[in-house]
Formats: sequence, structure tokens, C-alpha cells
Amino acid sequence: MPENDARLALLQGWLSRDLSMRPVRLERASSDASFRRYFRVVCDDSTLIVMDAPPQTEDVRPYLRVTELLEPLGVHVPHVYEADVAQGFVLLEDLGATHYLAQLGAGGDPQRLYGDALQALAEIQLRGAAAAAELPPYDRGPLARELALMPEWFLDRHLMLELTAAERQMVISSFEFLITEALSQPEVFVHRDYHSRNLMVVGERNPGVIDFQDALRGPIGYDLVSLLKDCYISWPRERVLEWVSGYRSLLQSRGGRVGGSPAQFLRWFDLIGVQRHIKVLGIFARLWYRDGKPGYLRDLPLTLDYVREACRLYPELAALSEFLERRVAPELPRANERVARQTARQGP
Repeated sequence: MPENDARLALLQGWLSRDLSMRPVRLERASSDASFRRYFRVVCDDSTLIVMDAPPQTEDVRPYLRVTELLEPLGVHVPHVYEADVAQGFVLLEDLGATHYLAQLGAGGDPQRLYGDALQALAEIQLRGAAAAAELPPYDRGPLARELALMPEWFLDRHLMLELTAAERQMVISSFEFLITEALSQPEVFVHRDYHSRNLMVVGERNPGVIDFQDALRGPIGYDLVSLLKDCYISWPRERVLEWVSGYRSLLQSRGGRVGGSPAQFLRWFDLIGVQRHIKVLGIFARLWYRDGKPGYLRDLPLTLDYVREACRLYPELAALSEFLERRVAPELPRANERVARQTARQGP
């Protein structure tokens, strides 16, 4: 860790001066797509995690509030031991260093891991009605803002496409359809990033759930599609359909709102997935062009494949599907290669 890291010096002062802690050492635990960082605080007989969220770019209050909402539901979120809102520091339970993506890559049993994750999600959705009522709505405003990221950052900036007036109108119409469909779904507590990098493998009450500070009250299919059509790992559609069907049955057995038929529930799942993955295309591109983080560009092809797959299934998205096949899919490899050459020239 750099010696001139001013935030790290502040953090060390907070631990020693304000909390009277004498850690043996601090280790970089992780960072994410925001400006937050996480350090493992190694003490003589235990470890903790400390979140570093610079107040000028991050606000820890939503994280603390959502923690208070999730803990009573029995979900294994990191317990908060101490927090300094003004400085942007939070001392947390250490859920270990193995997230689902790593465990699956090392040969972990997907049936067991996803079974645990689906059970935890069901607890959030079934027991979290009162908690969801405390959250802002995932309504037209955020849905539209998220969709708008894709034309700006992915189509215009990354692919350098010049859309015709007719193509731009088609995109607008397709987005309006997706918003309408999203708003038709039952509302539940939505984590918004319930995927393999935010689920930790833990010994008790698996999984440990992290990175939930952006939670909203919104469509029932959102977190399910985040998990089962993950931007970092993919599964055959046959297996995904089995998980979706089993999850619907689980909700139904406990009085959850699952629609009038399995086909309706699957439609909710697929179409909110199109909205989510269109948003992610924009976010992953923005992380490079605005924030200088090229690593997420490697995940664009899978994310685009999810959009293409779902659009082919629904006649209402036929025009968008044709546009993606003809104009977008051929350009993505060239755009990613262009960035790869650029970053190679820049060096480490």
C-alpha cells in the first residue's frame, strides 16, 4: 500500500485513536466499481473488515440503513461494529475472502451454492415487505436513467456507432416497453447487485451478502435475474429455467406473488433481465471511459449475449433484436480490441 495514501493514514488513525485498536497489520481486501475500498484488519486473535468510503464521492448512510433492514430478516450481512459517517469509515464483520465466483471457478457445487442463494433471496422477498416499504421506489425515473447509459456510453462512446433517427427512435420505443413491463411486476426488496461477486461463501447461514447499499423497492424478477444470468458467469438456459421454476415454486408455497402462470413469471424474469443487462452494458463502458477501469470490458460480450438471447424470445423486441445482430454484435470485438491496444501502449 502506498506510503502517501492519505485516506489510509486517516483510517489507521481512526482505528488506533478512536477505537483503541492495535491491529497487527492491514491488508487490502477488495475494491469495487465505486470509489469504496475494503481492508482486512488483522488482530492477534481475529480479523475484521473496514470500509473506506471517501465522503466526497460516497455516503455510508445508505449502507448502514440497508444493513439495519436486512439483518432482522435473517440474511447474513456483515454486522456493523462501528461507523464514522463524517469520515466515511465502517468497521464490519469479516465474511472471509471467497466469493461465489471464485468457489464456482474452483469446482464448487453450483446446486448447493445456488440453492443457498435462492433460499436467502426468498427470505428477503418474502419477509422483507416492511423493509422494502422503507426503500425508495425503483420506478420510471431510475429505470429510464439506467437504460440511457447504454446509448451514451456503449453505443456512442465504445462502439462509435452513428445511429440513424429511425434507430434512435426504435431504441427509445424499446426502452419504453421495458420500463412498462418492469413497472407491471410485483414490488419487493431489491438488492440490485445480487450476483456471484457479492455473495460470500461462509460456514453459517450461507451466503454472506454484501454490496447492498443501492437497494430499492422494485420488480420481483430483478435480483433473480442478477443471480441466474450473472454478468461474470453463465449457465445453460435449461439449468437457468430449472432454477427459475424451482424458485417460483418456493415463493408460491409460502404465499409469495408469482403471477398467474409459470410463463408470466418467466416473462418477468427475462424482460427485467433485458433492462438490467442493457444498463450494465452502459455501466461497464462508462467504467473505462469515465473512471479508467478497463477490466469490465471483458464482461461485455456475455452481457450483450444475454440481451440478444432474451430479445430473440419476445416479439415486442424484434426490432431491437435485429438492430443488435446487424449493428452492435459485429462491432463489439473491434471496440474491445481497440481499447486493448490502447491500454497496452499506456503500460501499467
